[in-house]
Amino acid sequence: MTDSFLSVRDLVVHFPTTDGIVKATEGLSYDLDRGKTLGIVGESGSGKSVSSSAILGLHRGTNAQVSGQILLDGDDLLQLNDEQMRRCRGRDVAMIFQDPLSAMHPYYTVGNQIGEAYLVHNKVSKKAARARTIEMLDRVGIPQPDRRVDDYPHQFSGGMRQRAMIAMSLMNDPGLLIADEPTTALDVTVQAQILDLLQDLQREFNSAIIIITHDLGVVAEMADDVLVMYAGRAVEYGPTKEILVHPEMPYTWGLLSSVPDVTGDTDAKLIPIRGNPPSLLNPPAGCAFNPRCDHRDKVPGDLCTTVVPELTPARTGGNHTKRCHLANPDEVYATEILPEIAPDLVQGQA
Repeated sequence: MTDSFLSVRDLVVHFPTTDGIVKATEGLSYDLDRGKTLGIVGESGSGKSVSSSAILGLHRGTNAQVSGQILLDGDDLLQLNDEQMRRCRGRDVAMIFQDPLSAMHPYYTVGNQIGEAYLVHNKVSKKAARARTIEMLDRVGIPQPDRRVDDYPHQFSGGMRQRAMIAMSLMNDPGLLIADEPTTALDVTVQAQILDLLQDLQREFNSAIIIITHDLGVVAEMADDVLVMYAGRAVEYGPTKEILVHPEMPYTWGLLSSVPDVTGDTDAKLIPIRGNPPSLLNPPAGCAFNPRCDHRDKVPGDLCTTVVPELTPARTGGNHTKRCHLANPDEVYATEILPEIAPDLVQGQA
């Protein structure tokens, strides 16, 4: 039994449809301690948000088939009944949604919606809930919180709405905070402010944070560990520095090649991953990434197209694991990938 605050074990989320079963998440496992941040990255449709929604029990009442274990401070969330899950949601685990404008009701004031999150879990008066709301709005940097508490969502800017969502999620000091693309559609200055705010609040509340993002810059800034997902599975997992500096899964190489080089190398090329993510109704046999992988010829036989690779320890050791049949991925990355995306960096190491 793990001592981690959050431990996800063999999580499976399937959605039966008239066309077949959508295998949104397949055997996902990871751990997260209090005060730490896990970054989950991958293309759209890789299973990032689906797996995190399972932690909040948001698939209940749907036709989703969910199995495995989600242990939060020792309690298996998948074994809780609906009432127990309702009490847990917002108190022990909370979520910052991707689009705060659609997540907040347009007919109610921001203060009423944030205060409701406090009233649901605490036997207090509306006056006390309002005072707590103003306190939290002030804490997340909303100017004149005693006045803005009575504004409606459309009267807030995008960055302020996101701050209000963070205030709502932290009203009950949850141990686990899930941030789903928290900086999407915000300008870069506001993005930096939101990330700084999350880090400050994490230090204050000692919360565990899961941040779901496409932005590897956000991961480098915030995450202690990184989980790379593809076609519903974890394909690489480990400490952030190891994943960003010594990646061993070709899909991770593709993600790193698709973003500007952090060294500021003006000669660096942006190399997109060819093709499209697979259908989760009918994923490819073997390694799901094999139709898009340029390194299948380095694997003997037809392993890539017939056998699903296991998560195995990376050659760098430690907690770094990867799902790939390549025998020497670190060597391939250093000799073939890195010279393409960061030639100045490679020349500096020579």
